[in-house]
Amino acid sequence: MSARRTVRYSTLSDVVQDAEHLLGNHHTVGKWSFGQNCQHLAKAMIASIDGFGFQAPFWVRWLVAPVIKNSMLIKPMKAGFKLPKNGAALLPDESVTAEEGLRQLKAAVERLSHETPTAPHPVFGKMASEEVMQLQLRHCELHMSFVVPGENGQPPA
Repeated sequence: MSARRTVRYSTLSDVVQDAEHLLGNHHTVGKWSFGQNCQHLAKAMIASIDGFGFQAPFWVRWLVAPVIKNSMLIKPMKAGFKLPKNGAALLPDESVTAEEGLRQLKAAVERLSHETPTAPHPVFGKMASEEVMQLQLRHCELHMSFVVPGENGQPPA
């Protein structure tokens, strides 16, 4: 199995350009398909505007969040986090196609670039727009690192 790639984005446009470049010429090294990764990112972006519909436990928001927030905004996110059951709305559909996932990602990026993300984050609560943007970029880097260039969905030989 191929390794994940290292990805670093400065803007949401970088995310879209990377995803467009990978469409039709990639394989994934994680549990989710290209379309699922894109759809999940889109759902997280839209939730930052419309609301997430759940909160982390009180002790996480008050004790853990202040300690990890700055690191989460600037350093790469670690893989392996499992959403709680009450966050299932952020999970992707099993059958979402690459094209549909990319379409949803583009629509979410377009919306996030024109609307202010005011919904409280489930862990970090109210965040400044720039903090939301940095968190979204780190989140995109994490998920897009599982999408690796490779012809016809196969790893390069």
